[in-house]
Amino acid sequence: MKKIALLALMPLMLLSCRNDNASSDSSSDTSTKTTSEASKTDETEPKTAAEALENVATNANKTTEAAAAKPGAVPSGYTRVAAVSAKPVRTFKSEPSYQLQDGKDYAAVIDTTQGQMVIDLYEDVPTTVNSFVWLARNHFYDGIAFHRVIDGFVVQGGDPNTLKTDRNVWGQGGPGYEIPLEVRTKYNFDEKGVMGMARAQDPNSGGSQFYITLAPASNLDGQYTVFGKVVQGLDVLDKIKKYEAPAEGTPDKMLDVYIVTKNKS
Repeated sequence: MKKIALLALMPLMLLSCRNDNASSDSSSDTSTKTTSEASKTDETEPKTAAEALENVATNANKTTEAAAAKPGAVPSGYTRVAAVSAKPVRTFKSEPSYQLQDGKDYAAVIDTTQGQMVIDLYEDVPTTVNSFVWLARNHFYDGIAFHRVIDGFVVQGGDPNTLKTDRNVWGQGGPGYEIPLEVRTKYNFDEKGVMGMARAQDPNSGGSQFYITLAPASNLDGQYTVFGKVVQGLDVLDKIKKYEAPAEGTPDKMLDVYIVTKNKS
């Protein structure tokens, strides 16, 4: 199984991977922690006034987090593209057929536990954008965690394995097919908010995992596909919790990822 990771090589930070089990299949496991485990609370009565105040503050924080986790509205000026499936589909036998329509400007809306981001997708990077659109229309990304968030570098997500309880396999999953590297010289990792396709050591091993830069990363130019840019919600990137699997803790996740379009001007 291929593990897509972020490594520091000399002074150069690159997206890389290793083969942990070449014979592993890419089937996904949509199991999550049990309801009882996810809903554990401390029902002990506070013994002091200080503890009572602490409980009030904790409950207030939980209320604030719950409000932040609510998906936002469809961005103004866009029309939501209909989903292909009613429920998440996370395993495919082959790359999807081409579905992008001429004359349409495509964007992805990513509702996260920290707020909403809108990503302008680059239609002239057709294979990668087509694949991402297909996966989003199948609810592939819904509920998936940001399993690798490195301060000053990137926010990475898109691995269906993050729905599994075994964190040792986080970063190793994909959709069941691979797509080739697509480099366009006019697109570079020259600023915060650039969206790229993560991959394994083989340049033509893109799948579902993607990353968004937290700062310029010119060392990635020409090696990874650039296929979009954050146009709304750039501040959300900074709010996403720093996390690297398989560490303990609760990483932020994508609540809902869907596609919108508007007519090209």
